Amino acid sequence: MEILELTKEFSEASNIYAKSWKAAYRGIVPKAYLDKLTSESWTMAMKNSPFRNYILRDEGVLVAASAIYKARDSKYEGYGEIVSIYVLPEYLGKGYGTALFRFMTEKLRALGYDKQYLWVLKENFRARRFYEKMGFNFNGDEKSTEICGEKLVEVCYINRMGK
Repeated sequence: MEILELTKEFSEASNIYAKSWKAAYRGIVPKAYLDKLTSESWTMAMKNSPFRNYILRDEGVLVAASAIYKARDSKYEGYGEIVSIYVLPEYLGKGYGTALFRFMTEKLRALGYDKQYLWVLKENFRARRFYEKMGFNFNGDEKSTEICGEKLVEVCYINRMGK
């Protein structure tokens, strides 16, 4: 297993995002939106992203993708943000998410961000349990986003050192 900075496999990483969204957000995000996602939906955004994007490859197969950045929310100035972490559905529960998440938190620490946070859809209970297992806690902050006219709530998780 190796974790590398994303430099050229943008289409493959975009495919991970699309497949993960369709699986993780079924019943949460409007079906019409999920149905429109393609393997190329994130390609251009990743190519032009200010984020540090990473991929996890195992035995030649790209199985997970993630992104980190400095805090985008003014309230969390000085924090590092875990922008995303997605594992192909068929590879969930095999330790890839844990390995990538640990890598990202260590990478943020190496960049000087001991305090870290992330946003997760409130109804994404599987991800919330994962983040709690990884040492992050819901801090009570919520924000709304809208997809296809449907209001969705995101909740904020911070690492224990950031309390």
